[in-house]
Amino acid sequence: MNSNSITREILKTIAIIIGIGILLVFLYKIQSVLVYIAIASVLALVGRPVKLVLKQKFKFPNALAVVATMALFLLIFIGLVSLFIPLLVKQGENLSLLNLEQLEETVQDLLNQSNDFFLSNGINIIEEIKHYDLLDSINVIPNFLNTIVGTIGTLSIGLFSVAFITFFLMRDTQIMENSIYVFTDKKSKTKLKKSLETIKHLLSRYFIGLVFQITILFILYSIILMIFGIENSIVIAFLCALLNLIPYIGPMIGCFLMLFLTMSSNLGLDFQSEILPKSIYVLIGYIFAQLIDNFVSQPVIFSKSVKSHPLEIFLTIIIGGILFGVSGMILAVPTYTALKVILKAFLSDNKIVKSLTKEL
Repeated sequence: MNSNSITREILKTIAIIIGIGILLVFLYKIQSVLVYIAIASVLALVGRPVKLVLKQKFKFPNALAVVATMALFLLIFIGLVSLFIPLLVKQGENLSLLNLEQLEETVQDLLNQSNDFFLSNGINIIEEIKHYDLLDSINVIPNFLNTIVGTIGTLSIGLFSVAFITFFLMRDTQIMENSIYVFTDKKSKTKLKKSLETIKHLLSRYFIGLVFQITILFILYSIILMIFGIENSIVIAFLCALLNLIPYIGPMIGCFLMLFLTMSSNLGLDFQSEILPKSIYVLIGYIFAQLIDNFVSQPVIFSKSVKSHPLEIFLTIIIGGILFGVSGMILAVPTYTALKVILKAFLSDNKIVKSLTKEL
């Protein structure tokens, strides 16, 4: 190899590296758009069975079936927002600047009651936290709320973008596929087309399975909170159920949230005879619901929807979390499912691939 050839190879390598760098920077700059596309893709997959039912059973034209499905999504969204309004209004009153002193007194009263209880067991909570300025920490809350208000405009644009993209992904189902086919040759196109159809089918089942999982938990949480007379039990149950979309970490956050809202809804009552027992009962109920979810709902729903063994799903989620954090845990199962389908299409003779994809 002469010097000219070496120079060309070096320049080619440098050009490739620069091109990859530019591509990564570009993707970083448009990450919000990528998030919109990802959310829209999930909604399109969830709405796909509904659209097919409207088209096949009720003979809706394609465009009308998409509009009806989008309208259903809109009604569900409005219903969820309306559920949160009472809780948001109540929290807004409690956390407003005019009520800071009252909020501090209420929280301090709860701490005093808690301390009285733990003092009887030899633990002094007040001594541990008396150096902590409660008012300063509470002042952070209005600033946080102001930040939320400042993002409303951005969220509005995001919602419109997601709705717009979802509509066209559902109406013109070949848009994403055709963009992928550009990078493949004719020989691979048939295999890839079959793989994409399988992926769409499995991921639709998976996301619908998630909806069933959240619904089951929502019902269980609602029953638990209603039994003990917790205010805004429907909203609290929905929030805690929704957190289960984050594997393993979400349920822990949901547990803390449910206990905190249970205690805050009973402020003013006696801590030892009212707040503590009720919180313990709610915790027991929460653990019971989680056991049902972990050992009944998840294994049945996920293994049947993506045709993977529960141990596969568990290991996939753990590895996704180690590599990419919370987002990796959320995306682990759909990504693993897509990879399995593609590997089966292009490496079907490999023994490892055969073992992993025998159920597909």
